[in-house]
Amino acid sequence: MGEFSIWHWLIVLAIVVMVFGTKKLKNIGSDLGEAVKGFKQGMKSAEEDGPPQPGTPPADAAARIASADKPVADPRPAADSSVQDVEFKSR
Repeated sequence: MGEFSIWHWLIVLAIVVMVFGTKKLKNIGSDLGEAVKGFKQGMKSAEEDGPPQPGTPPADAAARIASADKPVADPRPAADSSVQDVEFKSR
């Protein structure tokens, strides 16, 4: 009852092919293959680089620190010269 034979899987495969079509399944398969290939290449390059040394900041940390020292433009609009400052006095 809980066992699936090869015939069960072939029927399921036939239904999937009829629903999605062979072209769509081929595209999904090639996309999945490219994703696995990219993942393997990424893992291989990470192994070649080796693990990061303890106490070493990430490579982009210096760039982030340098950009933090730059002055930031004032987001407020420039004051209009025709507008005068008014002081309010409370009673």
